[in-house]
Amino acid sequence: MLDIRPNCECCDKDLPTDSTEAMICSYECTFCRDCVADLLNNVCPNCGGGFSLRPVRPRHSYRDGVSVIHQPASEERVHTRYSTPELQSFSDDIKHISPAER
Repeated sequence: MLDIRPNCECCDKDLPTDSTEAMICSYECTFCRDCVADLLNNVCPNCGGGFSLRPVRPRHSYRDGVSVIHQPASEERVHTRYSTPELQSFSDDIKHISPAER
């Protein structure tokens, strides 16, 4: 089950469970749409993979016990350990390779 992390690891923007701005890689690294497009060039700075829109966890239990009420999102804020120049350099090196080929 996804952690549903509460923030962009780069700019620290809040990304609540119903955000349509949250992007994740296959390891659940979480960034906002702006950072993915403008800074990271669709390159996860942690694993080198690409990003997809993070699914929204339902607010209401349409099936018994299945909703954000029963499986709450993570409250742990995660921040990248890399500086902006390091992020840009890393993504510049591999952004020309499609995510499926990385």
